[in-house]
Amino acid sequence: MTSPIRPVDDQARAMVRDIMQKARFAALSYIDPDTGAPMVSRIALVQGPDQTPLSLISDLSHHSAALQKLPVCSVLIGEPEPKGDPLTHPRLSLQAEATFVRHGEQEHAQLAQAFLAKQPKAKLYIGFGDFALVRFTPLGAHLNGGFGKAYVFDASDVTASMQ
Repeated sequence: MTSPIRPVDDQARAMVRDIMQKARFAALSYIDPDTGAPMVSRIALVQGPDQTPLSLISDLSHHSAALQKLPVCSVLIGEPEPKGDPLTHPRLSLQAEATFVRHGEQEHAQLAQAFLAKQPKAKLYIGFGDFALVRFTPLGAHLNGGFGKAYVFDASDVTASMQ
């Protein structure tokens, strides 16, 4: 049987770049440390200065505590367009490791500036003590580019594609 997975090519890399540049929100999947069951949350998302996904998360959220215990997660990025079948629109399932950058840490100011450039309403709470910026370092990804367009990226290729 022929694999439905296509080799990663320039078209697939361009789709990843486009998805990331348009991203403002994403679905974050993580493991509940108390039950071991998967959970999903909606998060704000932007590309950080190094082009990797970046979010702002409160320690009061369930996903913050979970990611601090087990930082491996998945982020579904890509929103359907207003028209057409939502399942035919490109989306990226990014496997990642979450790293928290707290206020006062060396790179926080640069990351905060990048986050606020695309999520300006976060200015109201980005300085609160319970908020941290969270970088999602790619471990791999699956790109669904629409009907019949499936790709699997390794960590280096997905990172290069975001540039």
